[in-house]
Amino acid sequence: MRFLLYLVMFFLLLNAFATEPSLIQDSCKKALDKNSDINYDFCVNSLEENPRSKTARSLDGLVMPSTKNALSKTTSMKETVQKILKENKYEKYSEKPLRDCLELYSDAKRSLTEALKFAKSRDYKTANVDISAAMGVPTSCEIGFKESKKPMKSPFTKDNDVLYQMILIPLAFTNMLK
Repeated sequence: MRFLLYLVMFFLLLNAFATEPSLIQDSCKKALDKNSDINYDFCVNSLEENPRSKTARSLDGLVMPSTKNALSKTTSMKETVQKILKENKYEKYSEKPLRDCLELYSDAKRSLTEALKFAKSRDYKTANVDISAAMGVPTSCEIGFKESKKPMKSPFTKDNDVLYQMILIPLAFTNMLK
């Protein structure tokens, strides 16, 4: 009798693990269908790396972890800029775009934190508005360097590309849920 119980438990557990990637992959595919800017592989990989995503049972269960991923990256970017400014390791003409990026990342951090509160209460429409507010931050930061007195290449281009994708994912998910 015990063997039968273990066998049933094994198949239930196996089924649970088998559906996890399917939810992530299906959700990323639907997000890509809605927004061609989404990098499908990035979407899947970033969610599969997050343990909370692996326990999600529906699309709404992926909103929190994907938003937290974006918030974590935003926080990291803000800390990087703060460190550069604190250590005075920048060219004379790059101080303004650095300070602008710092302000942008701070605003995005606030917006994503608010989005998490609304997502937690399943108010995806309002969460979407807050995530949308953070969406332009990576691009605006990049533009600040290109349009400064002495145009220069942003030191954050690769990170801003990643941040853009990280914000795009929960934006797409909340769009599908609202």
